[in-house]
Amino acid sequence: MSDPCDPAPYDALLLLSFGGPEGPDDVVPFLANVTRGRGIPEERLKEVGRHYFLFGGVSPINAQNRALLDALRKDFAEHGLDLPVYWGNRNWAPYLTDTLREMVADGRRRIAVLATSAYASYSGCRQYRENLAESLAALEAEGLPVPRVDKLRHYFNHPGFVRPMVDGVLASLADLPEDVRAGAHLAFTTHSIPVSAADTSGPVEGHGDGGAYVAAHLDIARLIVDAVREETGNEHSWRLVYQSRSGAPHIPWLEPDICDHLESLHGEGVSAVVMAPIGFVSDHMEVLYDLDTEATAKAAELGLPVRRSATVGADPRFAAAVRELVLERAGTERGCAPERCALGALGPSHDLCPAGCCPARAPRPAAAGADSPCA
Repeated sequence: MSDPCDPAPYDALLLLSFGGPEGPDDVVPFLANVTRGRGIPEERLKEVGRHYFLFGGVSPINAQNRALLDALRKDFAEHGLDLPVYWGNRNWAPYLTDTLREMVADGRRRIAVLATSAYASYSGCRQYRENLAESLAALEAEGLPVPRVDKLRHYFNHPGFVRPMVDGVLASLADLPEDVRAGAHLAFTTHSIPVSAADTSGPVEGHGDGGAYVAAHLDIARLIVDAVREETGNEHSWRLVYQSRSGAPHIPWLEPDICDHLESLHGEGVSAVVMAPIGFVSDHMEVLYDLDTEATAKAAELGLPVRRSATVGADPRFAAAVRELVLERAGTERGCAPERCALGALGPSHDLCPAGCCPARAPRPAAAGADSPCA
């Protein structure tokens, strides 16, 4: 019988994230990395970075990633999965190219990749794949061996990702005053993106009407609402809303914004709100500022009781889900038919991003896709 904890053909897991500054001097260089090629002047970057400066120039995302690394390594060791875990970022140290260079030096040649973005979109999937292709090209230019990288499927509906969010909403509801708890509204938040990017997210056959990005968030919101009803007996009103919009004001982005939504709820006489950031794996700056600071201040101004539920972060159930995703993909690559865990109506996502999935404005090479070399 085959070993249920056999990671072959993989010899490493790469945690691939966005990155963030770790001090005031890092903020502008970090934002310059994020906006590279757009010609944004330094003074504008300082203005954009004001959220970071409010928190000492430190984004919580790197600490969150270190905690997740620890959780993954602990879970792997406890379950006999002999697979080293590395960490690389798109926009700050440890940089992706440096990490891949280290992995190659360590003899790693077949790498499973977990991106800290659970949903399909250009910025949440394709751009990570473009960064992988760029880094692999850099290794090749240096004369180094080029490993094969396989991005793990979208995990937004994996039980190990969903259940911690359910528990977070339940805990936030329980923390509200009892007299407003039953009538609390659930505002499920995610990062706003341009409507055009949403409409072309996911496989081509699902393009339009928000594409895979909106469909997946709505499916998870319904799952959480159903679970809350089953456990509390209360039917809460809810809506998917958006936050952290950026970019030119004339370009349509997904709406409504969370702060506008809070104002509407107040006008409707809603008794309280739980903000559930289902679009975010961990408490990075968009959660810390846009929800905990800005939206919470708006709720206070309105006299509206509000709580923000926890993100998944380094929850042991998420670490276990990652282990399952690695072993699932490893089994598939070996020609087996492993169980593919998924909740909701959409089922498990694809392993290999198909051609036309989450297209870029300007075509660029992307690794780990059906249209990638050596796919």
